[in-house]
Amino acid sequence: MTEVFTAKNPSVLIDARGPRFSAALTFTILSVALVSSNIWIVIAQGIIFAIGAFRGPQFTPYGVLFRKLIKPRLKGAVIFEESRAPQFAQSLGLLFIVAAIVGAISGVTSIFTLAISFALAAAFLNAVFNLCLGCELYLLFLRLRLPHGR
Repeated sequence: MTEVFTAKNPSVLIDARGPRFSAALTFTILSVALVSSNIWIVIAQGIIFAIGAFRGPQFTPYGVLFRKLIKPRLKGAVIFEESRAPQFAQSLGLLFIVAAIVGAISGVTSIFTLAISFALAAAFLNAVFNLCLGCELYLLFLRLRLPHGR
């Protein structure tokens, strides 16, 4: 069963430090968006989440920045991870951003604030503690979907 799942969904390995770097930038951007209530900053972050959700986190501007500028300066062994879990996390971030945009457009600022706050908290946990909530949810859904022992 695992072979069938892998064949249908080919995995791409990425440097595990890249999503953490991206989370730090996302935390910074979303902090500015929350403080300023600037919808354009939220839309820009939404575009970045959309790229990560549909193409993969390695194709986002943050991923490219990490690969071109940060990664060559890092020392030590590279730890690789499959890109599917971070890509799922990007999808969840996109959902929060869409909710925030809907809240801002409809004039319900509490939805805007709450959605940005949830995305901000998730980015903070990933950036500071290397705890990717979206990745953990992806693994939980995967365990629930695949039968045990296969």
